[in-house]
Amino acid sequence: MKYYAIIVGGGSGSRMQSETPKQFMLLNGKPILMHTIEAFYYSDLKPEIILVLNIDYHIFWENLCIKYKFSVPHTLVKGGLQRFNSVKNGINLIKGKAIIAIHDAVRPLPSNKLITRSFIAAEATGNAIAALKSKDSVRQQNGNLSKSLNRDQIYLVQTPQTFKSEILSKAYKQDYRNEFTDDASVVERMGISINIIEGESQNIKITFPEDILLAEFLLNRNK
Repeated sequence: MKYYAIIVGGGSGSRMQSETPKQFMLLNGKPILMHTIEAFYYSDLKPEIILVLNIDYHIFWENLCIKYKFSVPHTLVKGGLQRFNSVKNGINLIKGKAIIAIHDAVRPLPSNKLITRSFIAAEATGNAIAALKSKDSVRQQNGNLSKSLNRDQIYLVQTPQTFKSEILSKAYKQDYRNEFTDDASVVERMGISINIIEGESQNIKITFPEDILLAEFLLNRNK
């Protein structure tokens, strides 16, 4: 079986209070995106890597690769208007049966264990979505009213989200809908049940400036 990782990098730097898109900001001396790609490339199953970026940043990325002597093999693909379209562009490059993991460019710390479990679980069941059970009490707001939800039934979804290629390809032939917030929601729309696997607390998504500090701490601790 062939394995692929589609790394989706479409974020901006707005919530980081920076003009630089988050995936290009430095983490331990090199761009976050490079850490993310390396996590998959050096994992046990060594998936082929497809990187989806806004076309405006292709040359910028290529120059970063030269500057930081980054030589991990990957295929660079043009991003779309929505994340949905970006993922679809990546999927369209893959021919034949495979297991495909979709991962956020700004989640640089997935462990080898999580990546491997994702591929193996998806190969066995059709899909595998990394998620963490909520540790906090949660409430649902509806207008001016809110109600408590059972936190034991609430999961915080992460990436990778991993699928058999035939499922993913069919799902992404659908027209885009606003409710498609991640790949699981696209696949679920076809009536396919989603399988959750345990995610990791260290598999953080870098969104705010303080997330960089936490990622540096976790990265150095892991080393």
